[in-house]
Amino acid sequence: MPTTAPTKVPTKVPTNVSTKEQPALSVYAGESARRTLQREGWQPQLFQTMIGASGGAKFLALAQLDRFLFGDFLQRSQHEMHLIGSSIGSWRHAALTQRDPVKALEKLQYAYLHQFYEPGSKPNPEYVSQVSLDILDGFLEQSGPSSLCNHPRFRSHIVTARGLGPTGSANGIVQALGLAQAAIWNSVHRKALQACFQRVVFSSHKPDRLGFKFDDFLTVHAPLMRHNAVSVLHASGSIPFVLTGERNIEGAPPGQYWDGGIVDYHFDLSNYRGEGLVLYPHFRADITPGWFDKFLPWRRASADLLDKVVLLCPSPGYVANLPYKKIPDRKDIPNMKHEERVAYWQIAVDASLALAEDFAELVNGPDPLANVKPF
Repeated sequence: MPTTAPTKVPTKVPTNVSTKEQPALSVYAGESARRTLQREGWQPQLFQTMIGASGGAKFLALAQLDRFLFGDFLQRSQHEMHLIGSSIGSWRHAALTQRDPVKALEKLQYAYLHQFYEPGSKPNPEYVSQVSLDILDGFLEQSGPSSLCNHPRFRSHIVTARGLGPTGSANGIVQALGLAQAAIWNSVHRKALQACFQRVVFSSHKPDRLGFKFDDFLTVHAPLMRHNAVSVLHASGSIPFVLTGERNIEGAPPGQYWDGGIVDYHFDLSNYRGEGLVLYPHFRADITPGWFDKFLPWRRASADLLDKVVLLCPSPGYVANLPYKKIPDRKDIPNMKHEERVAYWQIAVDASLALAEDFAELVNGPDPLANVKPF
């Protein structure tokens, strides 16, 4: 594949990513969330739910922030918390359920960052899926699936998209026609997408206490078990034509399972009915419900749906100071030489320490709403 990005390899972490005037971390909160934080301060037990969005390599932009959240902030409480994720969001949450969540997260980040493909090649879905499965096996380890399914406080809910009709076919040409049809129907109305995909949510515990009701879309709930956990995680991150997906997952309706981000890219917050707050470490300040909605600006979540949401994301100034003025993304793999991409992604991981420091200062500081903005 052609190398279209600059060929000069970055050499150092930016030093000007955070100042008092321009924090590295942007924090947004809905009206109810702001009132609660003002009254109670930053107590982890206030958060009933945490969301993990799809985004592939974008998660590396949150690397050090995730390590602080998983290893410090969320460990300050023993309350039950629901983890709702799709694609890489579900992988991050799986790391949180391990015996040593920070170590598991570091393994995930390292293995994802260093994945290798022959220069100039276009790897087939079988090869990319094997790389993904190796990453999963590396950070989950032998007891990982059991830890994911039986954690005493973190309740995991992993979203997948089950193909219906052409999108469930094993034939690539038929799949392509089905995806084109899905894009057209989704542009007419988001609900029309359910003619092409069914949301299947795999849960480690009964979803009756889950604050998300998923009323917007045809949804099936299935058990997340030790025997199907790796298949579910792989399916949730399987972009059609890039990975193979999973077929006939144990405990769920038969069929072809794809990336949960197709239906829940950033999630539709109109589905939230819970009493507690929602913690949302994210890659950006806006929320797009499904993957096809990326191309439809009018589908962005409105402020009235985010009343109980607290969103953490890199600030525009922080991103502008990163190499290439952006956070990592999947397109970097074919568009950069391997050494260049690894160096750039590593800088993004190291620079994200500024995000963690800003959040630590906020949660440990005297003013719980310092630099917290309304949506």
